[in-house]
Amino acid sequence: MRRKDREVTNSVEIQKILDTCKVCRLGLAGEDEVYIVPMNHGYTFENGKLVLYFHGAREGRKIEMIQKNPQVGFEMDCNHELEEGKLACQYSYIYASVIGSGKAEIIDDSDQKLCALSVIMKHQTGKEFEEFQTNPRLEKAVAIIRVEVNEYTCKKHIRD
Repeated sequence: MRRKDREVTNSVEIQKILDTCKVCRLGLAGEDEVYIVPMNHGYTFENGKLVLYFHGAREGRKIEMIQKNPQVGFEMDCNHELEEGKLACQYSYIYASVIGSGKAEIIDDSDQKLCALSVIMKHQTGKEFEEFQTNPRLEKAVAIIRVEVNEYTCKKHIRD
């Protein structure tokens, strides 16, 4: 990382940034193309590793690309604010971001899908939803993408 002064390594600070970011851009690689799609997500730490969960349609471009090449990249950012300067080159931008890569898989197991949907909804709303336990058919309507993150960096620029 070029700007070491902006790197975040404290796990509590990283988790605050992860909690604040509600949209994650998932980057998928094809044979001759790169496809980036913004998605709502949820996350957990499993055995000390960051794991991202996404939901979407059961078929389509994302699913096909992951099946052919499960290596993905991701980016999420939050806390956006313009920092004004007296001259154009003195302007800056306040932000926090997490960028990384990992391996994606499509989850088929019903219980794992329901758990992932709970994680996503908890992250997005801050609420627990009972219907995932009482209506297991909900998982049949969506595909769940699980990304086990291999590496990531976290960065933030705060107001001086």
